[in-house]
Amino acid sequence: MSNPSAVKAHSTAGIEETTGITWYDWVTLLDDAGAENLTHAEIAVLSHQNMPAHVTNAGWWAQGVAIAYEHQKGLRVPGQASDGKFSASVSKTYPGDKDAAFARWMEVVASAEQFGDVPLQEDPTTSSTEKWRYWRAKLADGTRVAVTVSDKPGGKSTVAVQHSKLESAELIGPWKAVWKDVLAQLQEPPT
Repeated sequence: MSNPSAVKAHSTAGIEETTGITWYDWVTLLDDAGAENLTHAEIAVLSHQNMPAHVTNAGWWAQGVAIAYEHQKGLRVPGQASDGKFSASVSKTYPGDKDAAFARWMEVVASAEQFGDVPLQEDPTTSSTEKWRYWRAKLADGTRVAVTVSDKPGGKSTVAVQHSKLESAELIGPWKAVWKDVLAQLQEPPT
């Protein structure tokens, strides 16, 4: 069951531009290989095996081909991971560098014991690299939250929240609203 409208045109345009292969030809290649009956991992491997040699970061592009194909064929809906679960993502620009944004995030969530009426399963964890700051939490409903903070040009930063392992697409909107509210608190003066 093909659904071309389920695939964002900008996704396939980027694939075409980078690979030099039209989206129609990618779909034909994957169809001819029986990809409708393969797992996501198998489709990604097949895409990678057919990726032109000039493509840098070929594994990443192969994942993109596999996901767009799954969307078009109705094997996966937008927002759905290969395990059948769903994710909600939101982000916000913060008017300071990544360290200032991360410190503010930590202030905002410091006393939180739950989000969206779902308790934390355990204390959140933090980590960092030269380019990124991370905050991760497990919620009692089995979902996971990952916050990444990185610098942007002009002394600004991006704070991105990804809430994964949601049971249905219907939960995406409500969780996006929860995380947008939390991100909005970053702009408020510290107490």
